[in-house]
Amino acid sequence: MNTKRLLLLGAGGYLVGLILLVVVFGSDGKNDEFQPQEEFRLTPWVSIHIGGLDMSINRAVFYLFVACVLTAGAMFWISRRMEQKPNRVQTAVETLYDLTYNTIARTNMSAEMSKKWFPFVATLFFFIWISNLLGYIPLPTNTHEKVNIFGIDFPAFGIYAATANLSIPLILTLVVWISYQVEGIRAHGFFPYFRGWIPSGTPGFMRGPLFVIEAISQFVRIISLSVRLFANILAGHLLILFMGGGLVVLLNLAVAGSVILGLLTGGLAIAFFLFEVGLVATLQAFIFATLTAIYLGGAVAESH
Repeated sequence: MNTKRLLLLGAGGYLVGLILLVVVFGSDGKNDEFQPQEEFRLTPWVSIHIGGLDMSINRAVFYLFVACVLTAGAMFWISRRMEQKPNRVQTAVETLYDLTYNTIARTNMSAEMSKKWFPFVATLFFFIWISNLLGYIPLPTNTHEKVNIFGIDFPAFGIYAATANLSIPLILTLVVWISYQVEGIRAHGFFPYFRGWIPSGTPGFMRGPLFVIEAISQFVRIISLSVRLFANILAGHLLILFMGGGLVVLLNLAVAGSVILGLLTGGLAIAFFLFEVGLVATLQAFIFATLTAIYLGGAVAESH
């Protein structure tokens, strides 16, 4: 029996098992307790309104602040402890430095551009990476659920990431988009830069349509760069939430059914968690930083 057939049989058996659990143990009725959307609702912790602008402090702001502090603090702490004979931490940091400089920045930009923009690209990588990893550490930030300890209600533990909120990747993307447009105009001049959007040798009647297509593709980069990061992190959190216990509550299974289903989905939740932490969190930071370097390098290239 080949691998494909084994995977199909395994998936089929898993679905059949879920159906049997519902049939055997039944449902207790409509679910009024578990609301998955509440896990991502941003309830203001401290309401701050300046005119029509909402500057309230909520869970996303908290994670954003912690990610900034950890990124700056970690780099400052490591820079103060550099040694001639590197220890394990310094070795790991030097490996990441080599990744961000040689693989991301230097590969996609000229030497001059790398010196100028490497700090920006590296900061993007480390901030997004740390923010993604922070999102998989359970913290007492779930204000929708309370845990009573000695008569005091504390927020329940939950996982959340600043990059799982579209506004954060979108702002980062806008900074990148504006930066490489300005850099391209500075390198080539205003009109030559935009004329460079049209390939040389293009017939006159095709120049207008091609310019429009290129302009659209430039704006589509804002969507692709921001949504890619946001969607991958959000989807990972939803999968962990669903497999870690959400399915039990959604199906309203009895206690015995909940235990059996928990055994089935618990392993999947752990697998998804390890996959997200070990690969997706790092990969999304790498992709965002790499595309930033590509856009910056392409904007100043002779044939951009």
